[in-house]
Amino acid sequence: MHQHTGFSLLQPAGADIAYRRLPEHVLHDLGLEAFCEAVTGDARERRLITEILSQITEDANVAAYRSEIFADIYRLPELRQHMTELFRKIQFMKDFSSMHKTSDEELGLWHLFHRLDELADYIRTVEALQECLSDDRIRSKGLLALRDDIADLYEDACFSEMKQDIAALKIKASDVQSVTLGINVNERFEAVSIGLVSVNRKPFKKSGVVSNFADAIAAKDRIRDTADWDGDLHCQPVGGEGQHGIIGALQDDFLAVRSACSPNAGAGSATLTAVTDGAAASSTFYLDTVMNRMLSSLVKKLRDTLTKYANTAIVHVSGLMPELIYYIRCAEYISSLAEKGCVFCAAQAEAECDTSMEAIGFYNLKLAMHTEHVGEIVPNDLRFDRAHTVYILTGANRGGKTTVTQAVGQLFILAQGGLFVPAERFRYVPCDCVFTHFPADEDKTTDLGRLGEECVRFREIFTAASGRSLLLLNETFSTTSFEEGYYIAKDAVKALMTKAVRTIYNTHMHKLGADAGAFTRESTGAGAASLIMQTDGGKRSFRLAQAPPEGSSYAKDIAEKYGVTYEMLVSS
Repeated sequence: MHQHTGFSLLQPAGADIAYRRLPEHVLHDLGLEAFCEAVTGDARERRLITEILSQITEDANVAAYRSEIFADIYRLPELRQHMTELFRKIQFMKDFSSMHKTSDEELGLWHLFHRLDELADYIRTVEALQECLSDDRIRSKGLLALRDDIADLYEDACFSEMKQDIAALKIKASDVQSVTLGINVNERFEAVSIGLVSVNRKPFKKSGVVSNFADAIAAKDRIRDTADWDGDLHCQPVGGEGQHGIIGALQDDFLAVRSACSPNAGAGSATLTAVTDGAAASSTFYLDTVMNRMLSSLVKKLRDTLTKYANTAIVHVSGLMPELIYYIRCAEYISSLAEKGCVFCAAQAEAECDTSMEAIGFYNLKLAMHTEHVGEIVPNDLRFDRAHTVYILTGANRGGKTTVTQAVGQLFILAQGGLFVPAERFRYVPCDCVFTHFPADEDKTTDLGRLGEECVRFREIFTAASGRSLLLLNETFSTTSFEEGYYIAKDAVKALMTKAVRTIYNTHMHKLGADAGAFTRESTGAGAASLIMQTDGGKRSFRLAQAPPEGSSYAKDIAEKYGVTYEMLVSS
């Protein structure tokens, strides 16, 4: 899968990156589902974090880009706090803003003022984000680019000028005492269009509409060359016994006021009408009706303009919210584990290297999450290179084989997600995908049987894997007799070596580990090595070592400890 995107905090701008989705069971097999659940209690955020970790790319630049951003966010807890507060405000505005409402309801003056208030809130939010990103301690290319991007966005949208315009346009609804309407008429005094002349802080003086109109057209010097109101004419009070309000008076006494929607006064035009229902109530109703008719087009235009500004200010920023939330939530949780005593480091991604992984002092993150005394966890070291491409890991039951196998997978997925990893040092070449082959549930093996299911699944994985992949096998082909399991496992290991797939094969088949040297001699380049979980006097040490399989030595130590060797039994 290729992603072509603009600005992102998950990959460098303009990059054309190939991603692969991890098989759905991988995060579960590696214990990373538990990590995602612990990071956040919000189901949407959990899905987001799972999705980001599940999309994997071998591009080392992406891993480095993410790692720098995470390091900044991890180091600066106040930055996390400020951003989280901003996100709450942004989400509130997105949920309750009327900017994006597309109702056909005609919009009045109050809506216009309300939209100006909203836009001011959007601008203040962008300014707050600018201030948040102005921290001199920020070093990552991603956050520095975001700061520049927000600054350019602010200038391109002319927000500083917009703020001045909003301040100038800010008129409280309670200050509006009157509205001057302009009506264009034809030679028969039929209304052909209507428009808003002015919004006024002072009310009109009481007078008769008829007398005002008669006086205005009787005196030549009263007929004006412009439509600008000079404050001279008066008004007819709305309501009162025997009257039909402003619109009714105009209709009854002089002319039929036609809807402003019509370009002429033809028969198809809609006539504005109103009912008389008391002076105060009618005044509000009439004003709203007339104003809505006149302002709907104007407010709609302004709404579209303001929505454009809002899109620039907030939609762009809110599009980055999920990516920032990913970093913030993971940083908060990893920080809490560090306070508990867990060791984390920033991973070092390399495009190519003879040593494709070097992990020093690594441990299983899930184990640390559920261990009260993390100091008791035994860290280990491991490296992948050409001579150590396939590790055959053996050891006692409950000796830590699966725990170590999981831990290696966790290192790669967390590192390629840009997060700090549970290790003292981790240097690696990113993999193109992580595959796991862990025992399947009983209900998934009824058709083929366990061994058949394992074989089918392994073949699918082998076909999809490459020399850039990581493969983790847990007791694969162990559901049959030793002879049959070894026969299949031997061929599987030799095939993996032809592709040079980085592999850890956790198994009880000690002979497979003992034959690692022979597999290497038969290989054309990639090497296999025996890896064991050491024992110390019959006790599990949970330490890795490159050594031949201990075989029955652990069983012998246990037998001697509990007195069940042949000699101890017959001599008792």
